[in-house]
Amino acid sequence: MLIKPLLETHWPAVRAIYEAGIATGNATFETQAPTWEAWDRGHLAYSRLVATSDDGTVLGWAALSPVSGRCVYGGVAEISIYIAPEARGQGVGRQLLQALIADSEANGIWTLQAGTFEENKASIGLHTQAGFRVIGYRERIGQHHGVWRNTVQMERRSPVVGVPAPEAH
Repeated sequence: MLIKPLLETHWPAVRAIYEAGIATGNATFETQAPTWEAWDRGHLAYSRLVATSDDGTVLGWAALSPVSGRCVYGGVAEISIYIAPEARGQGVGRQLLQALIADSEANGIWTLQAGTFEENKASIGLHTQAGFRVIGYRERIGQHHGVWRNTVQMERRSPVVGVPAPEAH
């Protein structure tokens, strides 16, 4: 498996994986995948990754979205990670998330946030294994197909970016 930058040429495969996640009913509040242009506008220009097989098949993708337009939150991003149905349970998510963490830190991100439906135990487990911690729950935060849904809020604070310098004595 290779981890490489997500490019516009990957969009058809990325969109299909996103649509497969939408179809599960436990991946996102979205009900349809956006156009490339809308997706591109909504995500940071860096830390966009795909995992591919040796033959170039896209197995999963990950990207970051800003949490706010305010400059004080410039180092905080929300994570999206989706794995193709046929690639789930094979370590793709773990490797992709580790690469995303490293790339986000290289780009000055000090906090990664994730909001996951409480029923999505696989995603919660993946994030926990990668050093995310549960920071709260949002009850009945939104409706999905007419049903109120709860989300688990998780975050990972970088141990290397945004760490205060030791005090001089």
